[in-house]
Amino acid sequence: MKLVYSNENHFLVNNAKNLIDAQGISTFIKNEFAQGAVGEISAFDAWPELWVTNDEDFEQAIEILKSSQNSDKGEDWICQSCSEENDPSFEVCWNCQSGNT
Repeated sequence: MKLVYSNENHFLVNNAKNLIDAQGISTFIKNEFAQGAVGEISAFDAWPELWVTNDEDFEQAIEILKSSQNSDKGEDWICQSCSEENDPSFEVCWNCQSGNT
């Protein structure tokens, strides 16, 4: 077993787990519920950690995480209905809920 990723944010750790699991790599989260112990242990020691079960999958898991962080951001788009500028991650205008066409 090898540590692949750790972060104080449970959402980010679970997202990383989902990305790696989707590629057929077995993972588990350690310290998932340890944040209640902060004060008795260091805050850093309570961060959730993502581990791969098989050492052979470590390099592939790291590559999956790197490629997810290096994806092309895209460009902002202007809504044709209300002329509001939207982030490329939005498929629907945040202002008027019209689709990006």
